[in-house]
Amino acid sequence: MIPIKTAEEVERMKVVCRIAAEVLAALEREVAPGVNTYDLDQFARREIERRGAISACHNYRIGSQRYPSYSCISVNEEVVHGIGSLKRVIAEGDVVALDVVVSHAGYIGDNARTIRVGEVDRDVDRLVSVTEEALWAGIAVARSGKRVGDISHAIQKYVESRRLSIVREFVGHGVGASMHEEPQIPNFGRRGTGPKLRPGMALAIEPMVNLGRPEVKVLSDGWTVVTSDGFPSAHFEHTVLVTEDEPEILTLLKK
Repeated sequence: MIPIKTAEEVERMKVVCRIAAEVLAALEREVAPGVNTYDLDQFARREIERRGAISACHNYRIGSQRYPSYSCISVNEEVVHGIGSLKRVIAEGDVVALDVVVSHAGYIGDNARTIRVGEVDRDVDRLVSVTEEALWAGIAVARSGKRVGDISHAIQKYVESRRLSIVREFVGHGVGASMHEEPQIPNFGRRGTGPKLRPGMALAIEPMVNLGRPEVKVLSDGWTVVTSDGFPSAHFEHTVLVTEDEPEILTLLKK
């Protein structure tokens, strides 16, 4: 059952998604050579708390494991769920995926962005650009009457036409009163398949794309996902509301 948000719930989601977007933008400005990911994560914690929200990542539980950080900061070969560490120091030429998920007034806002630190390798630069463009390709078809598979297919077609690899073990998802709601939204699939999209559905669309092969593995910390071949990865995400008309991007900051 895919939750359909009421008008009141949509308004609450707009508030929390704006908070998530503001924190992500603030965190991005802090990324620089010489900064470690623990300090970045603590900065995110303070920015979240300053806005009267809480991190939806911190203490998120899978089985007996609880996620220890307040945001997910994944560097280079780390795909998602990177844990802030004093030992992981950002360097010139790195790419850093920042994933901020916050909770406020009972609802969740979820967004992510991969940023380049200074001048990066040409292929890595292309990886970041294609991943962001794939997100927009998926959002463009998140319309009432379409199906989840239409989003999946649009992302897959865009990425693979650029000869990059899609991570298959981790997918997008519905979002609202909890971080992970139905439907699951793979970044690969066939058009015309999956649940039909209806106004009031809130979706976290998030392509995860590798420069090398698509295979990934989880490190011994139980959380950090890395590419199996050590090549860089990129990740972009927005929380999107299906409407009667154009999809509304709830985590897009208005200028």
